[in-house]
Amino acid sequence: MSNREGAETAGEPGHTTYPSHPARPAPARPDRPARDSAAPAPPTRAVELRHLRAFLAVADEGNVTRAAAHLGLTQPAVSRTLAALERHLGIRLVDRSTHHLALTPEGVAFRDKAAAAVAAFDEALDTGRLRHWPLRLGHAWSAFGPYTTPLLRGWQERYPATPLELLRIDDRTAGLTRGEVDAALLRGPVEAPGLVTEVLFTEARVAAVTADGPLASVTSLRLADLVGGPVVLNTVSGTTTPALWPPEARPAATLTVANTDDWLTAIAAGRGSGVSAASTAAMHPHPGVAYVPLDDAPGIPVLLARRDGPGHPALPKLAALAREIVARHSVHQAPARRPHQA
Repeated sequence: MSNREGAETAGEPGHTTYPSHPARPAPARPDRPARDSAAPAPPTRAVELRHLRAFLAVADEGNVTRAAAHLGLTQPAVSRTLAALERHLGIRLVDRSTHHLALTPEGVAFRDKAAAAVAAFDEALDTGRLRHWPLRLGHAWSAFGPYTTPLLRGWQERYPATPLELLRIDDRTAGLTRGEVDAALLRGPVEAPGLVTEVLFTEARVAAVTADGPLASVTSLRLADLVGGPVVLNTVSGTTTPALWPPEARPAATLTVANTDDWLTAIAAGRGSGVSAASTAAMHPHPGVAYVPLDDAPGIPVLLARRDGPGHPALPKLAALAREIVARHSVHQAPARRPHQA
């Protein structure tokens, strides 16, 4: 009897049974580490620009319905897109526990990164910028103070092929951290990470008071003269905070606004006084506001800031021209300090 016949006899009738052999393990690949079968697969790269745009719209509008209208989408579509982004990141970006949406701390940190990514993408596809790459210089208020016009004229004369765009953006970094500008003229200390700053000059502070009020007629003021009434604070792009006053002599009340225009309007309406840089008097005159020198307030450093890392190739020329103009027009200012990385 053949082996095959014996195998048939040993098994069930009509079935052929063959000797079983253990499966041989696949040979190990020296260039590929062994993978734990129980380990989860790495997450897929499923985030698209639509997810970032939806999140930014919600962050800017503070409301899903308004964000949907801004994007031309339905409210459920925006909610699903936002939820998908949060699932992919594994973090909560928006706090939905209240009637008004608010960004979580993680959402605040992610907002700048998302805005920079979207801005970089849009800029890369802007065919006009491919032919002429302008240098975008942001500022929140007062620009370069008394040196603004010399800077713009000097740049046009020396580098006419590279337009210098001066953009006012109501943001503490004038759009720099969000990728909206290539460099920014800022005032006061800037704590945003990833920025390189250089102090160009320091300017004095002034008080801004109601033009027909009792404080407008004096030749100078002290900080203590302002604490008897409300002090108007621009909490979005301004530099003045209650910490400017000693702890025991701080303003009795404050009124917060979101930009320089609202700050001026509130002061002109007699709702309070304010403190700003001396250049504000020339750059932002208002018929209802009088600017009075402050004798005991510290000066405000004016900074040229850029993002740490590769940037617009004309940035070194901008910094050099700014230093030159300050040195040429200001003989009493302290010398500028070298770049500092935040």
